[in-house]
Amino acid sequence: MKDIELAKKYLEEDNLALAVVKNGELIYKSQEKGIKPMYFLAINEKGILKGTSIADKVIGKGAAMLCSYIGAKELYAQLISEGAIKVLEEENIVYTYDRICPYIKNREKSDMCPVEKIATNVDDMETLLGEIGKLLKGRV
Repeated sequence: MKDIELAKKYLEEDNLALAVVKNGELIYKSQEKGIKPMYFLAINEKGILKGTSIADKVIGKGAAMLCSYIGAKELYAQLISEGAIKVLEEENIVYTYDRICPYIKNREKSDMCPVEKIATNVDDMETLLGEIGKLLKGRV
């Protein structure tokens, strides 16, 4: 079974929010919603993630930028934004998805997701990481 198929299987069968597979092994998993697990990987585990396959419930532009930053080779999302697809195509990351939307909404469905808002106005990784870090600190 391909890594991306394994990641998708773990995501669905173990009710995860994020599953990362490399060389046939699940190397990271999280049930935590939002950008925090992907941000944690980008900050703390970047070196071991090159060539991974990632399955995630929701991928917006910010998460797609983080996938590129950590060196993911393939991605599956249950829900993906148009901005995320643009990033993945520019970075030549293979992707599949179940549903597409113009942008990711916040949890209340009342506005754009805060990370999607940040990523809409940012093109460099240092700024993105800094802004996501500030956002997450405000929630702790």
